[in-house]
Amino acid sequence: MFGLIWSIIVGFFVGLIARWIVPGADHYGFIMTTLVGIVGSIIGGFIATLFNKPPPGTKFHTAGFLMSIVGAIILLFLLRLIEH
Repeated sequence: MFGLIWSIIVGFFVGLIARWIVPGADHYGFIMTTLVGIVGSIIGGFIATLFNKPPPGTKFHTAGFLMSIVGAIILLFLLRLIEH
């Protein structure tokens, strides 16, 4: 249960940072910002795994927070393409 709450909190902050970086992405509310952050973390983790595999048995990749932000930025750019 704590992992889910932690994912929501971190996802929200990752989404906020990505919204701040990407111009025109400031119209999303709390839920969409959180979802962008969580999905961005998944995308960032996938990209990080392509370059460097984490050691067996670890839950998180070492790129962590930075790649989560990069993934959320990519997702926001994709969402802007779909919306327009």
